[in-house]
Amino acid sequence: MAFLEIKNLQKRYGKVDVLKGIDLDLDKGGFLVLVGPSGCGKSTLLNAIAGLETISGGDILIDGNVVNDLRPSMRDIAMVFQSYALYPNMTVAQNMAFGMEMRGVPKPEREAAVQRVAKLLQMGHLLERRPSQLSGGQRQRVAMGRALVRDPKLFLFDEPLSNLDAKLRVDMRTEIKKLHAATGTTIVYVTHDQIEAMTLATKIAVLRDGLLQQVGTPHEVYNRPANLFVAEFMGSPSMNLLTAKVAAGKGGMMLELAREHDAPILLRVPSSVVQTKLAAGQEVIVGIRPEAITDPDGADRNSTLVETVEAKVEVVEPAGSDTYVVTHAAGREVIARMRGDADVRPGQRIPFAFDLGRAVLFDPKTQVRLA
Repeated sequence: MAFLEIKNLQKRYGKVDVLKGIDLDLDKGGFLVLVGPSGCGKSTLLNAIAGLETISGGDILIDGNVVNDLRPSMRDIAMVFQSYALYPNMTVAQNMAFGMEMRGVPKPEREAAVQRVAKLLQMGHLLERRPSQLSGGQRQRVAMGRALVRDPKLFLFDEPLSNLDAKLRVDMRTEIKKLHAATGTTIVYVTHDQIEAMTLATKIAVLRDGLLQQVGTPHEVYNRPANLFVAEFMGSPSMNLLTAKVAAGKGGMMLELAREHDAPILLRVPSSVVQTKLAAGQEVIVGIRPEAITDPDGADRNSTLVETVEAKVEVVEPAGSDTYVVTHAAGREVIARMRGDADVRPGQRIPFAFDLGRAVLFDPKTQVRLA
């Protein structure tokens, strides 16, 4: 039985449906990341789990117990907020111990818990400082420490890194990942940043307009997106989505991508799709990640579905370890990811290697991935 179970969860504000029948579960020790654009319902879902929002229908179970009607203080959870919410007049140690003090935990037990968590988070040297003397990353660490000292059943994180600068976000992502590995805690984490989702999660739930679009491991969500929304939302740069027509070829079905000033591109059907389910003349959308389009020398030598296409380079974007190269096909920009030392210049015609073993197809009408 799952440790956290969410069954047909609904939330309405008047006539507006914010959560429209959410079904989710998470095993003990798992790390579930709720991701999606602003207004999709992810923070509302987190607040419903915490008991900060009443629900309009469905059930929430924690460790086998229905908690729908329990107050937040009775759910044995701890929450880390975006805003840190530290008491400015208290030291770090006092901030961390305050919740235990309010629940009547004896002082020796409080002090032992603070020392244990401070050692875990490597902030023993900060215990006598006040929040005004801390950096943003240190304040967020204190906020996490305040949650950890309680040793709750479930941790909830509400966009905890969004107030930090880019480098600190990367550093704190690593800290949270190490913390989860060291403690084995069960975590539900909300973010709008899909890179955070990919790096932290054992399971990702993608939401849009109050509906679940896909639930799976980071690998599943990234490489086998359930629909066009997930394909575009997950990944940076996002997946190339190119309209193609199915055409009959000598060796089987082919995918034809039109080009305005060049001959059409003909590609074999990805191995993820059963060819017999396709019909000549059918329109499909080919989804292929930038890293699956590269120079021939950088292509996966173990793949049996690499097609080489000559095309004109329009834009070159050096990015250190990678070089992003933009060309055009099917009326859209196509982004390829090549090696950092790739000798590519705008205006050149060069070979692009398409790894069709890593491509997927979508139905343009339903927007759902074709199996």
